[in-house]
Amino acid sequence: MFSRVRDWLCPDLGIDLGTANTLIAVRGQGIVVDEPSVVALEKGSRRVLGRGTAVGKLARQMMGRTPESITAIQPLRQGVIADFEVCEAMLRYLMQKAAQQRGGMRPRVVIAVPCELTPVEKRVIFNSAERAGAGRIYLIEKVKAASIGAGLPISEPIANMVCDIGSGTTEIAVLSLAEMVASRSLKVAGDEVDNAIVNYVRRKFSLRIGVRSAEQLKIDVGSAYPLDEELHAEVRGLDIMSGIPRKAIISSEEVREAMQEPLGALLEGVRSVIERCAPELIADLAETGLVLCGGTALLRGIDALFREQLGIPVRIDEDPLTTTARGTAICLEHLQHWKGRFQSEAA
Repeated sequence: MFSRVRDWLCPDLGIDLGTANTLIAVRGQGIVVDEPSVVALEKGSRRVLGRGTAVGKLARQMMGRTPESITAIQPLRQGVIADFEVCEAMLRYLMQKAAQQRGGMRPRVVIAVPCELTPVEKRVIFNSAERAGAGRIYLIEKVKAASIGAGLPISEPIANMVCDIGSGTTEIAVLSLAEMVASRSLKVAGDEVDNAIVNYVRRKFSLRIGVRSAEQLKIDVGSAYPLDEELHAEVRGLDIMSGIPRKAIISSEEVREAMQEPLGALLEGVRSVIERCAPELIADLAETGLVLCGGTALLRGIDALFREQLGIPVRIDEDPLTTTARGTAICLEHLQHWKGRFQSEAA
């Protein structure tokens, strides 16, 4: 009865705090907020536009299109809070949007974070969430939350491997008996892939394009593995030589060539984690394989590339964009069981 009253007055929240997107799950309801991690500010005062509501989709639409008096920024860089005050304002707005808090109570919050944060970076997250309105705060590694969200039997004495390829970081881990046996956090992720496309288009076509245009190319025709029928797309940008707008046609083969370096770094990161495992766990991985999640897991053929290069089974989670957030939602349902394994402010 007390649990139901608490859920009505002040429901627990699970937060996947990402460089590109922030997702919030409410205990008993699932994911209720999925917004870009972007905030629009007045340049001088640094006040959030729209009386604190220019957050998420509205702010993202302004990126690259704002006048000098307005700036749209991402408060997180490579999974780490880069702007404390702006992150606090973003969290406050999104938490209030997720669930109304009654009776003056503060919600218990589970936040998914990269696995290699320093104590200082963890303290910044604790402070931002507390000032945004959170009560008791627990941190869980993104890979652990993703493995729970993907439905892997991580509590059993068998190796399970997850690779969460986000926007700012890639989180890789092998888990057994509910703990990470080997893990690694890479600064190579979706943003690096987009930047590689920007640089390739500049070299190959003498066109200057933005990161958002590169991201759209990746979505439209990008592939990590040869396709049965290669795709083509129109790219528009500024001609470097003439200084006027121009169009060009780019193929999926060319985009694949552009992405070779960052994808190679991802594969090397996965290999390095496998090499740090005991022989018995490596034998398990030949059976259980690797689960991919995160936004970049939607890239065409990335599972085929990893399968060919690693020699183990590889599958993509059914909804890779929400895997980690779903994991925090499951943790909320069993908070008494899991909270001993979380990092809390008192730890």
